[in-house]
Amino acid sequence: MGYGSDLEAKLARKVTRAITTFDLIEEGDRVMVGLSGGKDSWALMQILDVLRRRSPVRFSLIAVNVDSGYDGYRHDAIAGACDQRGWEYRIEHTAIGEIMDDVLDADATPCSLCARLRRGVLYRLAADVGATKIALGHHADDFVETLLLNLFFAGSLKAMPARLVSDDRRHVVIRPLVYVPEDEARAYTRACELPVIGCCCPVCGDLSLKRQRIKRLLIDLDREHPGLKQSMLKALGNVAPRHLLDTRLNPPAALRATAAVAS
Repeated sequence: MGYGSDLEAKLARKVTRAITTFDLIEEGDRVMVGLSGGKDSWALMQILDVLRRRSPVRFSLIAVNVDSGYDGYRHDAIAGACDQRGWEYRIEHTAIGEIMDDVLDADATPCSLCARLRRGVLYRLAADVGATKIALGHHADDFVETLLLNLFFAGSLKAMPARLVSDDRRHVVIRPLVYVPEDEARAYTRACELPVIGCCCPVCGDLSLKRQRIKRLLIDLDREHPGLKQSMLKALGNVAPRHLLDTRLNPPAALRATAAVAS
């Protein structure tokens, strides 16, 4: 059985590589896809459904949408697309938008708090629907952007993992699009004619946000030096701990020369 297009075949190869490399999906898994309605989560749901029908590893899918409660959010369009494709889904209506308004200052950046609140809802829903894995639509660009955000603004050398076990050990979060660039996810969603739905957050897409600045920086650098973002992604899997300054990785007491010094 062939793929629907060359683009679909390309995404299938990259997602299969991620699944194989990081053991993202195993026999009998029930994978809950966080379906926001954005281009990346649609691409993830669609390509996982394609792979599910072809894979010798049996697994099931359920899409879960967390409605933050912002005016104008088209959760009905998300439900309609899922119905049309025969996908199992659940839409969870929340008051996250109201909570954000109550606890944040007017000039605060809400994205990180919103993400934590939504993650909490996803963890709860995973238990409700019997999911063994929670799949999120972070793509390759997200990984390298997060690396630079932490490097520039948090003084930390970290990005995000393709597979993460929650702190309470109850949930496994997977990111199968780790090798898929943002432009390919966008093109695939468009080709599949899936309805891209904005989150309707008042600051969504605000170019003053740090992540948007990093995104523009990487676009400019990759234009000047093609393959730069791919090289950065590769670096996340090619770490040289001995060449870092973290004493947890390189305890000074362990860094002792053992050979006799010539007189």
